Amino acid sequence: MISFETPEILIQVKTMLHDMARDIMRPIARYYDEHEHEEAGELRAFAAIRQAGKRRKSKDAHKEKKEKKPTEDRIGANRISVAGAEELAWGDMGLMLAMPGNGLGNAAIDAVATDEQYERFGSKYCAMAITEPGCGSDASAITMTAVLDGDEYVLNGEKIFVTDGQRSEAVVVWATIDKSQGRAAIKSFVVEKGTPGFRVEKLEKKCGIRASDTATLVFEDCRIPRDNLLGDPEIKPEEGFKGVMKTFDNTRPLVAAMALGCARAAYEFTREVFEKEGIRVAYGRARIKQSAVERNLLWMEANLEVMLLLVERAAWMTDNGYPNNLEASMSKAKAGKYGNLIVQKCVELLGPLGYSQEYLVEKWMRDNKVNDIYEGTQQIQMLVIARRILGYGRDMLS
Repeated sequence: MISFETPEILIQVKTMLHDMARDIMRPIARYYDEHEHEEAGELRAFAAIRQAGKRRKSKDAHKEKKEKKPTEDRIGANRISVAGAEELAWGDMGLMLAMPGNGLGNAAIDAVATDEQYERFGSKYCAMAITEPGCGSDASAITMTAVLDGDEYVLNGEKIFVTDGQRSEAVVVWATIDKSQGRAAIKSFVVEKGTPGFRVEKLEKKCGIRASDTATLVFEDCRIPRDNLLGDPEIKPEEGFKGVMKTFDNTRPLVAAMALGCARAAYEFTREVFEKEGIRVAYGRARIKQSAVERNLLWMEANLEVMLLLVERAAWMTDNGYPNNLEASMSKAKAGKYGNLIVQKCVELLGPLGYSQEYLVEKWMRDNKVNDIYEGTQQIQMLVIARRILGYGRDMLS
């Protein structure tokens, strides 16, 4: 069972990354927000740390992870990753996403890659390409095709809103290998940069997370080796596309941790501003005797605590071999929604200080919004939760 005490290794990770986020990321956050898509050389120090902390160290380690039974209270890579993501997002979400190292595509490799594929792709910086011009929240509606031709797959289609699509070394692309087979035929493929027929078409200009690039990718008769298909190439209609969807069970708690870190940054700044003005929360005072500011700060604290517990639970379950599809969506739903509400409330309480570009609060509000959108929108998380708790099928959730 998960412990409510923070393990020493997580304290060390959080302390180290918090200090670096404060000393390196915060001072440059405004500059790279205003200079969208410009690469931050200051992040190279983080890249070395992330490479040193890669989840899978060897083929044997990958095999052990896949075979592990739910029998122990293990502090694994998922809890370490969400702890690190929270602190880095506290520093700056845009810069965190722009940081060389693990991308969202690495979570797909973690989830379904074979041992051989792990050795080939596990150390690469991988983006993930799911969304298409006609396919957003419903990943099962993907139309990009991957046709087997001898020992190669030929990819054709377009992907949009790909985080780190330009800077990554490779992209994990979702495509269908047989449209007539529906969801079960959707597989993920690794396409390395420089592959003929694969190009970055454009970069988006965004409201938030402006330091990271968000790209449109085009694939025209793009040929990749047959064994670049991640996991099992067999189509199993009875399983839907569970293998591919395992990716979200890894990434959703990570995104939730980012929302938590950004919201915590706004809360802490707001609390400090009011404390300088002599306004402090009186925890032992009856609610009816508290000021509006005190009540709002307590509301933020309570929701930040719930967000943290949900994130920790989802990550702990993965590390210890338990399925966490429900818990991953719960963490993402809660953090995505309340992360935004907390930052918006901070802007409101601070008035002109919150809206001014002299401080980072307005930037945190712009940045945090995306956490309620990508890796499955708030509405999609509610559908997943209803499906898991109430047993509703797709036909009952339209």
